[in-house]
Amino acid sequence: MNLLDYLPGAPDFPKPGILFRDISPLLANPAAFKEAIHQLDELAQQFDYTHIVGIESRGFIFGSALAHHSHKGLALARKPNKLPLASRREAYGLEYGSNALEIQESTLPKAARVLLLDDVLATGGTLIAADKLLRSAGFEVCGAITLLEITFLNGNQLLSKNNLSHQSVLKS
Repeated sequence: MNLLDYLPGAPDFPKPGILFRDISPLLANPAAFKEAIHQLDELAQQFDYTHIVGIESRGFIFGSALAHHSHKGLALARKPNKLPLASRREAYGLEYGSNALEIQESTLPKAARVLLLDDVLATGGTLIAADKLLRSAGFEVCGAITLLEITFLNGNQLLSKNNLSHQSVLKS
């Protein structure tokens, strides 16, 4: 099964020059979604982790399915102002703007060894921000996995420069 067949591109979204990969067809197909989680689990097994941190918003979908599949805990890295308890924030740049991530510090145990999970690696800014956010809160980040890496944006090089180990199921 070629999972890229279930990730069609939407050109010029959310702005001109960006090719947005839509995960909706993959999620709507039970066999494709199951295969994606299986392949993410294969990548995750190389990391010694206790918890997954899913990055808003599509990282929540894959993170929750993988956490259930692998019997690991799940925490959420949210966009700003969505968490009710004390949280930390890290700002970052995107290929089409800027944003920030927050994590509620009390969600993870202090001894958590975290695996970051997002749907797509583009420029790497989101995963670097999540890494910095979790490390500043005192957690160990074991690595990061994504369903898709958009190789021409060279995000993996940025992750390597920041000592964040990354693997992706697909490259485009």
